[in-house]
Amino acid sequence: MVSQALEGVRVLDLTRHVAGPMCTKLLADYGADVIKIERPGRGDPARWIGPFLHDLPHPERSGLFLHLNTNKRGITLNLKTETGRAIFFRLLATADIVVENFHPRVMPSLGLDYAALSAVRPNLVMTSISNFGQTGPYRDWSASDLILYAMGHEMWGTGQPDAEPAGMANKLNLHMAGLMAYMATLGAFFGAQFQGVGQQVDVSIMEVLASSIDRRAPSLLAYQYCGERAVRIPSVHGVDAPPFVNYCADGFFEITVGINWWAEFVSAIGEDWIRDPEFKPPVRTVQARERFDSHWIPWCMARTKKEIVSLFQKAGIPCAPLNTTEDLVNDPQLTERGFFIDIDHPMAGRLTYPGAPFRLPASPFQIRRPAPMLGQHNSEIIGELGYSAGDLEVLSAAGVI
Repeated sequence: MVSQALEGVRVLDLTRHVAGPMCTKLLADYGADVIKIERPGRGDPARWIGPFLHDLPHPERSGLFLHLNTNKRGITLNLKTETGRAIFFRLLATADIVVENFHPRVMPSLGLDYAALSAVRPNLVMTSISNFGQTGPYRDWSASDLILYAMGHEMWGTGQPDAEPAGMANKLNLHMAGLMAYMATLGAFFGAQFQGVGQQVDVSIMEVLASSIDRRAPSLLAYQYCGERAVRIPSVHGVDAPPFVNYCADGFFEITVGINWWAEFVSAIGEDWIRDPEFKPPVRTVQARERFDSHWIPWCMARTKKEIVSLFQKAGIPCAPLNTTEDLVNDPQLTERGFFIDIDHPMAGRLTYPGAPFRLPASPFQIRRPAPMLGQHNSEIIGELGYSAGDLEVLSAAGVI
């Protein structure tokens, strides 16, 4: 097997839900030995978040959990017990990185704050992901993906102008925070390797969103220079034709024409009706738009997404299918690049997963194992510390593992 970029790096993963597991997933997928530590009994709450395979709720069938925890080994450990913490400190002696996403008060209350951990591992990198950061007046506030988007990102500018602001795709912003935490963790880790100095990485999800280039940064700059807040832009702009999103024989496609590509659009259509001068942007009347639609809609409905996209792409016009999940899994571009991969899981079976978010040809993304079942590697990992099978039975009966 080709060596991976982070091979030889050990990570203790105390994360749950989305942002933290996204960070540690990438560390694991690029070679780190990530030990996922879960609460005995229920484990990571993401195990109980759908969608579930065949719509049957089960802690080993959550699509969210299966995706976010590939390549990790998993143990259960009750950190509220003295024995559980003692086992954690023994694992810490071999670790390079600890990642956690509890409320800021939790790790200190367990005696597991950075000062305590770095006393054991002076070069340790500890990444702490929280809603608002480790300091400040909001430090201990509870929040959700939607609340964090509303407070830190660009929710004021999403949605329709005549309605209240709207959110984005479910958990999208938490995934973004996980990606940022991954990059910050790597930066601190290499700093520890080259400079011999460990540190606690403080990731505030609100600040990740506030600094995002995805609309937020431009909006803040606009306010700085113009004193104007963002406005919600309608999904359909006036009466211009054609609209961005359109029906066709087998679904939808998207196209951008406007004045920039109008000549190419007329040439690609190649029919007399499109040469009506009133259709040329900007369309000025509702009546002209209705006449355009009377030709355009039947023209689209007589053709498939593939036919339409091929026609307009050959003409140099920005046009693409609006993919369903099935379309995406079968997309020839992603198929050619081997983006999707099949992974076998003991309970969920063989499923198709998204693959590498970026390519490192010399030290690649690899799937070494599926997401762990709850406590799957207790005997393997805790056994490495010298605990016998009998000891593990006693620890389990006592609620430590």
